[in-house]
Amino acid sequence: MCPARGVPLRVAWQTALYGPQGFYRREVPGDHFRTSSTASPGFAEPVIELARRHGLSSVWDVGAGGGELLTAIHRRAPDLELCGVDVRPRPVGLPPPVGWQPELTPACDGLVFANELLDNVACDVVELDAEGRYRSVEVDPLDGIEHLGDHVLADQEGWLNRWWPLMEPGQRAEIGLTREAFWARTCAMNPNGVCVAVDYGHLAAGRPMGGSLSSYRSGTQTPVTFDGDHDITAGVAFDALAAVVGGVPVRQRDLLHDLGISAARPALSRAADDPRGYLRDLSAATQTAELMATGGLGDFYWLVTPAPAPGPRRIRERKSSTQSSSGQVDSTSQVAPASAYSSAGTPSFRVATTSQPGGASPPR
Repeated sequence: MCPARGVPLRVAWQTALYGPQGFYRREVPGDHFRTSSTASPGFAEPVIELARRHGLSSVWDVGAGGGELLTAIHRRAPDLELCGVDVRPRPVGLPPPVGWQPELTPACDGLVFANELLDNVACDVVELDAEGRYRSVEVDPLDGIEHLGDHVLADQEGWLNRWWPLMEPGQRAEIGLTREAFWARTCAMNPNGVCVAVDYGHLAAGRPMGGSLSSYRSGTQTPVTFDGDHDITAGVAFDALAAVVGGVPVRQRDLLHDLGISAARPALSRAADDPRGYLRDLSAATQTAELMATGGLGDFYWLVTPAPAPGPRRIRERKSSTQSSSGQVDSTSQVAPASAYSSAGTPSFRVATTSQPGGASPPR
């Protein structure tokens, strides 16, 4: 640890991702890590099915990145009204009927979908010190050197005690309050629709006690870096999020199965009669298998929050920045209206684009 000369890690994280020269203002996510949206166009199928089941005619992709998911949905369901929400400019090649804007429209009343967005909502990182007290982690963004800062605020300590208690000095946690406030505000903007958060993360029985903060660049996991050229990410505490907005965390493989999506391969006998159709269906089955794979994308959680939401719940106003529905820094107070599967094993993790042992980067 160095003498105190840094800023709260959350601030460095937000600036590195969403500042004027931030990672998500300049980079295409698919160039740096693999998501369900970039792994398979078939990822559009469960999104379309959810919209149909809930009688919704529009899909809003919040944190739409390169527009891959919206493009795949448009090809399969051109009747759906589609709009991407992202701080990046509109992607080249996005189908003309698909909208694109920097912020979510209030009262959008559709299926609001966020795939691997919440892991990039910056949050406070804390460490248990030698005296057994929670301390904020601060960092010098230029060299990445960390030190322990102030004791945490009362609401932060309450969150930690309930959702992520640390037992031994040196253990770390990422406080989910900023993410919960961000997603609760998003759900409140969709009062007659359905909100779906999909991400890697963890439940109480499987918290990563060293924390899960990591960086990615060009398909490879790297040390956490705040230069604006690296992604910075941490797993989502899905049970804590569900307590605020409603819903039950569901593993991606389980939800896709319940929606009738299968990774079954076509019968080999088709290869002789219809070789092109066989290869097409085999490729689709292989991609679906990746979406449902244990130890990979299939371990991701879905949190589906349908309308009407539960009664309002207020998160205490805190002197910390959060992010708006566009992913930009928002220093407004955190007022969070609250809007079966539950697996508590080891945390899921972001998937690198390059080959890694086991096909993915390990949890930190």
